[in-house]
Order: sequence, then structure tokens, then C-alpha cells
Amino acid sequence: MQPQEPWITVVIPAWNESERIGCTLQHLRKLHRTEGAVFHEIIVVDDGSSDDSWRKAERFADRVIRHSRRRGKGAALETGWRAAKGEVLVFLDADLGETAAHAGALVDPVLAGEADMTIAKLPPAQRRGGFGLVKGLAVDGIYHLSGCGFRPEAPLSGQRAVRREVLESIGGLAQGFGIEVGLTIDALRRGFRVMEVEVPFRHRETGRNFSGFVHRGRQFWWVGMTLLHRWRHPV
Repeated sequence: MQPQEPWITVVIPAWNESERIGCTLQHLRKLHRTEGAVFHEIIVVDDGSSDDSWRKAERFADRVIRHSRRRGKGAALETGWRAAKGEVLVFLDADLGETAAHAGALVDPVLAGEADMTIAKLPPAQRRGGFGLVKGLAVDGIYHLSGCGFRPEAPLSGQRAVRREVLESIGGLAQGFGIEVGLTIDALRRGFRVMEVEVPFRHRETGRNFSGFVHRGRQFWWVGMTLLHRWRHPV
């Protein structure tokens, strides 16, 4: 008898994603293996959207949890994984669209026992974005604060698969746009195995315009605050 694979839950945080979330969830639902569905449970956490993201999600998700106000990506993921049944949690963005169908590649190394957490490395951006300041800060921060010399190529990637025991050991996720950097540092500090995996995901890209620079400015602040907190509070 083949050993039973662990229960897998997908958690998707969403804020005003009504245009893309339906497509993303629909393609996740199409994922199948010979023994059944890749994912056993899909949870969407609507983070106080002003549009009908939650209503679009209800068509495909097993559960939709709604925050009464916007609390940030970290808080949405925290709500989602604590409500999940899964032994393996998959964090995906709501705007992946049809490329969400590649999510199985993110989970395979965890199921094979090769990693406790995987991080998706996406293909090169199709449009010019920022100047690499946020990414550079994140890479250097993870390298110096993780305690193991890990230098990531995709430090800001929100597409991840992680064993539940990692999250329980950490005890809580960083808030805002610092979630990914904080999770990587915390996992590595506790001796968990982190692996980056090439996955052909595509999501909405921010360009070199006003809104793009505002977004990256917020990212820089959140990542900086997350690194400062980890520097002040080593494990």
C-alpha cells in the first residue's frame, strides 16, 4: 500500500483582485494527478476588498474568509494558514491567472522530502520595473541575518510551499510586504531546508510609473522594518 500523501491547502490572499482571481482559481481546480487532485483545499482570504473579489472566489474556493478592513498581506496569510487543514501550505498570489496551473512544481520537492519550504523563481519580467533596490536589500538582509549564508535569487517571491511545522515553529508571520523576507529568515534560523524552484508563473507587473514607484517604496519600507526587527531579535 502506498503511503498517503499529506493534506495540501492553498491559501490565497486577495485585495481588489476581481479581474484575475476567478481565472487563477479555475486553473488551480484543473490540476489533477492519477490518484486525485493535487490540492485538497483552497482558501481565499479577502483582505477588505472594495470590489467583489470574494464573490468571484466563492465559485471555486472551498472557503472564503473576509476581513472587515484591509489588514495587509501578512495578516491575510496568517488568517488563512491558521484556518487551514493542510499539513503542507501553498501560498499563491491571486493574480497568477492561467499560470497557476504550474503550482504543482512548487509542491513536489516538499512532498519528496527534499525541502521544508520552496520558493518560486519566476521568469524574467516582461517590462522594466524598479532599479533593484528592494530586491538588493532583501537579498543582503537574508544572507546576513539567516545565519547560514543563504543568498536567494527570488527573496520577494510570494509563491511558496511550506510544511505546517515550519509555520508553527515560527509562531507568526511578518506583516505587510515584509512577509516573504521574514518567513525566509525565520525558517533558515530554525534549521529548516529552503529551496528555490523555477516555476513559470506570471503575475501583474508594476512598471516605472507613479503607482509602481509608490508600491516599491512601500515594499522597501516594510522589508527594511522586517530586517530591523530580525536584527534586534535574533533567535
